[in-house]
Amino acid sequence: MKVVETERLSIRRLTIEDAEFICRLLNNPSWLQFIGDKGVRTLEDARNYILNGPVAMYEQLGFGMYLTELKAEGIPIGICGLIKRDWLRDADVGYAFLPEFWGKGYAYEASSAVMEHGKNKIGLKCILGITSMDNERSIRLLEKLGMNSEGTVQSPGGDEELKIYASYVE
Repeated sequence: MKVVETERLSIRRLTIEDAEFICRLLNNPSWLQFIGDKGVRTLEDARNYILNGPVAMYEQLGFGMYLTELKAEGIPIGICGLIKRDWLRDADVGYAFLPEFWGKGYAYEASSAVMEHGKNKIGLKCILGITSMDNERSIRLLEKLGMNSEGTVQSPGGDEELKIYASYVE
């Protein structure tokens, strides 16, 4: 189910048919470094991750993480979406792309579209962004998206301090 489309990208809900791509993405070194090991090693793990994460959030809240594909080719390049975490006051924009698609503006294009969808179609009044203190690429992206720094927040379990950004509906 398509959620939003941009000039170059199609952004849609994840399904269990996306398990192979999710397995590849979640085991990429950049995912493991900046997001963390989700224990997804097999296609079955990936299917469970999709069902218990994004699909469950779609059912509960009407939004979640979405597959981001190159529109013309139908090639999956990453994920981008909105997540409501118990430990944050508002939903946050999340994104992760395979390294071969970095530096082409896809993360900005997808995140902008997802944030606009969240504000205009879902009715969110504030969208947050969180990132590791040393993730310079994400920090630059959140700032380019017009988000303002609101300091830091402890991740669950207190194992990492994260930068937090916010964008409010005007």
